[in-house]
Amino acid sequence: MNLLIWIAALLGVLVLIRLMNIVQLTAALSGESEEEEQNRDNKTNAILSMAFMIIGLVLIVYMTLRYSKFMLPRPATEHGVETDNLLWINFGVIGIVFFATQIALFWFAYKYRYDKSRRAYFYPDNHKLELIWTVVPTIVLAALIITGLNSWNKITQSNHTDGMKIQVYGYQFNWIARYAGKDNTLGASNYKLITDDNGLGVDYRDKASADDIMTAGNEMRLPVGIPIDMEFNSRDVIHSAYFPHLRVQMNCVPGMTTKFYFKPTITTAEMRKITGDPNFDYVLLCNKICGVAHYTMKMKLVVETPEEFQAWIKTQKPVMETATGTAAQEITGGNKSVASL
Repeated sequence: MNLLIWIAALLGVLVLIRLMNIVQLTAALSGESEEEEQNRDNKTNAILSMAFMIIGLVLIVYMTLRYSKFMLPRPATEHGVETDNLLWINFGVIGIVFFATQIALFWFAYKYRYDKSRRAYFYPDNHKLELIWTVVPTIVLAALIITGLNSWNKITQSNHTDGMKIQVYGYQFNWIARYAGKDNTLGASNYKLITDDNGLGVDYRDKASADDIMTAGNEMRLPVGIPIDMEFNSRDVIHSAYFPHLRVQMNCVPGMTTKFYFKPTITTAEMRKITGDPNFDYVLLCNKICGVAHYTMKMKLVVETPEEFQAWIKTQKPVMETATGTAAQEITGGNKSVASL
């Protein structure tokens, strides 16, 4: 079989060589000069390049419209609408530049194809043109960067005090959610206090820990229309907490607390109607490849009305009630508190 393949390939090369010889003989017999043949080929290639441009741009527009449903889903937070608007502005600027440059590129290749009777114009420099193509992109890019930085700073660096405090804790390969109680203050925690009974290393001697709530099961719930001040931590490696519909993503770094402030605007029930999917659920994913079971690191997220959230949170037990063994010693003073570590 291999021998037959090599023979077929060799015969194919020989056929191509013979065809080239026939083309050369045909040109010689027709009396056409080499210059005329070159002009004809140049014109053909120029027309083909214009056809390639038109087909390519039409396909780009078609595929963009055809597959737009696979882009980011509808945002379900206030800041998500703003960041999506910035994204579409960037797409608009990039699209205008792309179409303008591609049309100019192919048009110049067509219009200024080789022509023996035309002399090239010597045009070494143009300071006005150079100034324009330097200043205009600088202004556009500066506007995009400044607008983006303002939005980012507003989302991540503002001093919000009205948000419900929630801790998202990542570890290989799962998530833990801890809610602040009525005092809206999360109790202190320290990795040195982590035990089988105290997966977050919560300092039970901190009074703020008394009403903290750790949810049972692999599920997190948020009330719609209520600001959320979310803290992120990691036990082992760098994880990345990612809520795609909420447009929330923040790295979870060992030994560091990172934060993200946002306000959900669409409940799970409403999003099911919007998407037409009765099985739709929000989800928390890890967006960093954190190990062999990275793909399993998911948590279901439910966004519901404040009344539904309050009814649910009352069914969850405070972390104090789940403390046993070593954790119980911490409560009674058997272990050191965070302040003394």
